[in-house]
Amino acid sequence: MKRAVLPLLLLPLALSACATPETRLRTGLQNAGLSKAMSACMAERMVDRLSLLQLRRLSALGSLKDKRITDVTLDQFLRKVRALKDPEILTVSTSSAAICALR
Repeated sequence: MKRAVLPLLLLPLALSACATPETRLRTGLQNAGLSKAMSACMAERMVDRLSLLQLRRLSALGSLKDKRITDVTLDQFLRKVRALKDPEILTVSTSSAAICALR
């Protein structure tokens, strides 16, 4: 009986691991001050174009947010991205922001 329960307990954990990079990035973008819609659109595009390390660096930008400012402009966000000094992150972020802003 105990052997049958273990796979059932591990299944939700395994499924949640599949969505982690996009979810973390979306949350990080929101924490950085982007709107929910913009964060979701950008995360969906960026998750397949950047490495896990790059995605982690991007999602950590939320910790740099000024707590007094509720929303940031794309220009302010891209300035933070530029400070990461990773041309690939900047290119993917800029193109994703442009495409998502036009949707």
